[in-house]
Amino acid sequence: MQKTNPLETHTEWFFLCNNDFMLSIILGVGTRIVSNSFLNTFQKMLTTKGNNPSVINFYTYVGLTLVGLCLLPLININLNSVLLINTLIMGLLGALGNYYIIKALSVGELSALAPINSYKPIIALIIGFLCLHEIPSIFSIVGIIFIIVGTYHICGSRNIVNKTAIMYRVLALIFSGTEAVFIKKIINMTDVVSTLFLWAASGALFSLLFTVKKRNLKITSLKNQLFLILSVALMQYSTNFVFSKMNVAYALALFQLSTILSVFLGVNIFNEKELKRKLTASVIMIIGAVIIILA
Repeated sequence: MQKTNPLETHTEWFFLCNNDFMLSIILGVGTRIVSNSFLNTFQKMLTTKGNNPSVINFYTYVGLTLVGLCLLPLININLNSVLLINTLIMGLLGALGNYYIIKALSVGELSALAPINSYKPIIALIIGFLCLHEIPSIFSIVGIIFIIVGTYHICGSRNIVNKTAIMYRVLALIFSGTEAVFIKKIINMTDVVSTLFLWAASGALFSLLFTVKKRNLKITSLKNQLFLILSVALMQYSTNFVFSKMNVAYALALFQLSTILSVFLGVNIFNEKELKRKLTASVIMIIGAVIIILA
C-alpha cells in the first residue's frame, strides 16, 4: 500500500479550506453589494410615493424583527450588561443611520448620493485623529484627495447636487460607520444570526421612538415595503457574515463597489441624468476609499 505524505495532505487541506474561505467571502460581499443597492432603490420608491422616512424605517425594523423571531431556534444569546449596552448603542446608531439615508433619498438622487458613501473612511480617519490621536499616513492623504476630486467631479453639475440631501447622507455615514464597530463587537460576543436579531429588535425600539408622534402611519406600497424588508435582511446578514470573517475596515472598502450598481439603478429606474459623470466620480472615490483603508 502506498503511503500518504502528511505534508502533501496538509497542503491540499490548506488550499481547500482557503478556497472555501475565499468563496464564502466573495458570496458574502456580492450579496451585500447587490442587496444594499436594491434596498436603497426600494427606499427611494417608497419616498417618491409620499411615505414618511421615519415610518418606512419603523416598518422595516418591525418586519426584520418578525423575520428574526422565525430564527429563534438558531439564536444563542447570553444577555449581560455589556452585551445589552452595546446592543442599545448599535440600535440607536442603526436607526439614526437608516433614517437619514431614507431622508436623503427623499430629497436627492440615488445615483448622486451613492458615491458619497466613499466618505466613510474619511470619517473613520477623523474619529481616529480626534479620539485616538492617530496621524494619517501619506497614503491616507492621497486617498482623501481622490475622494475630494471625485466629489468635485460629481458636483460639477448643479443639476445633480442637493445640499440638503448630501447633509443627510453624511449624517447617515457618521451613524452607520460608527455602528459597524458595535456590530463587530456583538458578533464577537454572540454569532452572526444572533447579532442580526439583536440589530433588528434594538433598531425597532429606537425607530418606534422616532415614529411615536407621527399621525399617519400608512404605507402606500406594501409590495415595495416587503421587498425593502427582504433586501435589508439579506444586506444585514451578509454584512454580519463578512464582518465575522474579516477586518471591518477591509469589508467597508469592498462594500464601496455597491456605489456603481446604485448609479446604474438610479439612472435606469428613476431616469436620473449624467451617467458617465457619476460613474467616473464613483470610480475615483472608490479608489480613494480603498487607498485609505489599505494604508
